[in-house]
Amino acid sequence: MISDIQQDAASRMGKSIEALKHEFSKIRTGRAHPSLLDQISVSYYGTDSSLSQVANIAVEDARTLTITPWEKNMVPVIEKAILKSDLGLNPATNGMTIRIPLPPLTEQRRRELVKVVKQEAENGRVAIRNIRRDANNAIKEALKEKLISEDDARGAEEKIQKITDQYVKEVEKLLEAKEADLLSL
Repeated sequence: MISDIQQDAASRMGKSIEALKHEFSKIRTGRAHPSLLDQISVSYYGTDSSLSQVANIAVEDARTLTITPWEKNMVPVIEKAILKSDLGLNPATNGMTIRIPLPPLTEQRRRELVKVVKQEAENGRVAIRNIRRDANNAIKEALKEKLISEDDARGAEEKIQKITDQYVKEVEKLLEAKEADLLSL
């Protein structure tokens, strides 16, 4: 029973780390990456579809993305969707290919992005601590129902704390790496 609670907590904390990595991947660092366009959706035959479902997105060089739609009539639709997005990107069309040059980040914008990254990291730490609280509550409930002894409960809570510390350190590592990436020129 205790091991189930611990495994569940570790599994959920791992998912929090994955969610944090996903959020970090959305924050641009000045290098072109196809995931920058993940949140853009376009109208494709009356239904909203993600950009990756209607076109091929590739990295041409460190500062340029290329989009090649599957159908020619999607070029203006994709262009319009990129312009409407809050990414501040200006697509340039050349026949069937849309090129998106990424402007270099200013120092002020880098500082703003660092604040956003720190907020995302704090959200990750809060999620991990909430999982710890849930696990500890499950242990206390088992103790109250006399399913485990007090010594077992204390040991289990210590183990949960060790797992929590491990995942919080992982959040810190991810934060440091992303911060260094943002601040490097």
